[in-house]
Amino acid sequence: MPSPSPPGLPECWSAAVYEGAVRRAIIAYKERGRTALARPLARAVAATIAAAAPEGPVVVVPVPSARSARRSRGHDPVGRLAALAVRELAGAGRSVALAAVVGQRRRVADQAGLSHAERAVNQSAAYRVGGRHAREAAALWARSWPVVLVDDIVTSGATLAESAAALRGAGAEVRHAVTLAATPRRTGGRGVADGRVVRG
Repeated sequence: MPSPSPPGLPECWSAAVYEGAVRRAIIAYKERGRTALARPLARAVAATIAAAAPEGPVVVVPVPSARSARRSRGHDPVGRLAALAVRELAGAGRSVALAAVVGQRRRVADQAGLSHAERAVNQSAAYRVGGRHAREAAALWARSWPVVLVDDIVTSGATLAESAAALRGAGAEVRHAVTLAATPRRTGGRGVADGRVVRG
């Protein structure tokens, strides 16, 4: 988990630490149009969801990218990963649904380069639940299907905490957050991942 963790952050699981080859692969996928990397990255997300929530049905909810970021990249990296991860889990026999129901209530700045405190302010009350699939998602929540939030990278946890708050306000039970990678932080000269990293 990020330290300090923002209030309301779900239990956070990550497939890897955001460094080395993992960092290069994520940047190539997100920023350089290497969308062929989506499938192997989504398999890592699916495996991490299965490790975090090994039993029962789940609703996978992607964290939305800023509209400006989607326009500049020409695709929605997290939305695509979530959709492919759901397909992977369903193919393995898991009861799973995709619900892209979190949207931005207001414009947010790019998080890169912001401090933990600045990230918290930037994301505060930034999200809402709605869209054409919100009613179907609410029906699943009413049947006790918990939510797993999906994002690409966790640093401070502010984005995940605010997304979880919006979902809880709409009646969802948000148990876990899953990311491709957790940014390393430095404590006494040693690298420590800002999340529970699944290995193996």
